[in-house]
Amino acid sequence: MSIIADKYYSGFPKAHDTYNAISAASDGKIYYILSSDSIEEGGKMYVFDPATKQPTLIGDLTEICGEENGKAISQGKSHVRFHEAGGKLYFSTHVGYYQLIDGMDRLPVTAPEGYELYPGGHILSYDLESGLFERLAILPGKEGMVSMTMDRDRLQIYGITWPTGQFIHFNVRTGELKNLGRISGKGEAGTPGGDFRTLCRSLVVDPGDGTVYFSVAEGDILSYHPERGRIEKLEDADLKLDYFGKYDPTRPGSMGYNWRKIFWYEKENAAYGVHGNSGYLFRFDPRNRKVEIVERITSLPSRKSGMFDQFSYGYLGFILGPDGETIYYLTGSPLFENGRRVKGEAEIAKGAAKGLENLHLVTFNLSSGTYTDHGPIVYEDGSIPTYVNSIAVGADNRIYTLARFDQDGKTIEDLIAFDNPV
Repeated sequence: MSIIADKYYSGFPKAHDTYNAISAASDGKIYYILSSDSIEEGGKMYVFDPATKQPTLIGDLTEICGEENGKAISQGKSHVRFHEAGGKLYFSTHVGYYQLIDGMDRLPVTAPEGYELYPGGHILSYDLESGLFERLAILPGKEGMVSMTMDRDRLQIYGITWPTGQFIHFNVRTGELKNLGRISGKGEAGTPGGDFRTLCRSLVVDPGDGTVYFSVAEGDILSYHPERGRIEKLEDADLKLDYFGKYDPTRPGSMGYNWRKIFWYEKENAAYGVHGNSGYLFRFDPRNRKVEIVERITSLPSRKSGMFDQFSYGYLGFILGPDGETIYYLTGSPLFENGRRVKGEAEIAKGAAKGLENLHLVTFNLSSGTYTDHGPIVYEDGSIPTYVNSIAVGADNRIYTLARFDQDGKTIEDLIAFDNPV
């Protein structure tokens, strides 16, 4: 049986693919950002009220960053979830307009006539009560922020910039920003086959001691503690596991041995993550330096076929639910025609879909070890959501994400929602 998803048009006809940037806040509302690949128009931040079922525009990212009159490449997107602390949502911005160089989407190095180069992403806060934004910091090197997390107890923000992969530490209390330098080769600005490395899209903080952990394409797990002030490699635990597959970390087109998404599970003082390409759920215990495979949490048809998902990096719609026990995962499922699986491209040089596939909701209960594939998600007209790389579980027992659908004869990416089957 299919899960029927409702579409909500937010009023932004240029809305492009969004990654991560949706969260449920303590006020019961859903906050999200719709990306823009336009050089002149920034991404938009919205709030959705489940009571009225209406999306409301909060602001344009370029204007929020105070750059509306600068004629520079716009603040096209946010690539991170919102992190709530002290009544504020913390997030960061990223570039959405790229330059095609050597067949790859790159940070523009030549500005189109009449424009300046991208000025760099911002770390921002949004006050839930007053509705006011605060510009906290601008990223070094005129780069965007591709991943970010927050130690909400200590008010510390950590992130990785794109494209060169610089590790950023921002102290919310003092306003100090530290750049710890590049974490892996030259990041996604590197040369394929040489210093190119796909960058980690998810970081996790151990709330007990404030250490933040992240991965690199080679499979190493790195850590940073603000008091030690340096990045260190874990010597006894890594992600270079046979079950994840074999990768050349110098080549684009996959996440390599990086985890795709990860969260902290307080009950066990450990983290649970998913390796995007293979779809394996794993448990990472940083205190005992252990990485253990738990289960393959791809859709049931994917498990049976033995194939990877069609999205070349795997999916970001992976979160621990409000009950603190249930993992929700929006993942792919192969399409079949005349009994045969529809194959996509064998190789692709960026994070994108190799081919069309269904969208499934999978849940996994950490206490009982119960895996459930709840089936495909479809729209009322039978069409399917695509390019889904985000998730939020609302207090109204609905699941929210951002997906492609047709609006006024054009394909956009916008808010969709469906009932939580758990």
